Amino acid sequence: MIEHLLRTIDDQAALREHFGEPSATAMAVSKPFLDEYHKRFIRHSPFLCIASAAADGQPNVSPKGDGPGFVHILDDKTLVIPDRLGNNKVETFANLVDNPKLALVFFIPGVREMVRVQGTGEIVCDPAFLELGRVGSSLPTAALVVHVTRAYLHCGKALVRSSLWDPSHHATPGVIPSFGQMIKDQAALSTPAEAIQEDIEHMYREELY
Repeated sequence: MIEHLLRTIDDQAALREHFGEPSATAMAVSKPFLDEYHKRFIRHSPFLCIASAAADGQPNVSPKGDGPGFVHILDDKTLVIPDRLGNNKVETFANLVDNPKLALVFFIPGVREMVRVQGTGEIVCDPAFLELGRVGSSLPTAALVVHVTRAYLHCGKALVRSSLWDPSHHATPGVIPSFGQMIKDQAALSTPAEAIQEDIEHMYREELY
């Protein structure tokens, strides 16, 4: 079995012996609040990933995206993220009900660096918080309030290595099957893939809010 061939690191002492100590600069930029650089980044960010974990520790990561500034900054310790229309699996919210700890990573297209935030979250339905997420006549049905315990800048090595923002590295059309085709196959649907894809495109055009 493969586990018998692996050399594993399974305690904190071995971890530090293998990797060494973190740089002083990396530790110094970690703050227990949002500073002006964090806030500026968040105000311009249209996309984030949110990590949560169930009561049993099973993790989950979910993408969230909207126009730049969709995450509202109430103060140095508080963010509000509107919840948009989805498939109602609400896996992040299900986790937070049992375990409020979470982490966020904010991205800005064309910017190599990121901002990371840790804290706790609570699901709110108060009208004043929902109003922050209004788009035209549409209001979110809930919002996530994040109480920040840690915030820090993250270097761009991962994005540089991946060439994430470089159009010359984008996937060639057809390399990945259409979403409709993959849903048809995975869910064993009798509906033609083209019809499923048409419904998906309609959802993208008309059912974002």
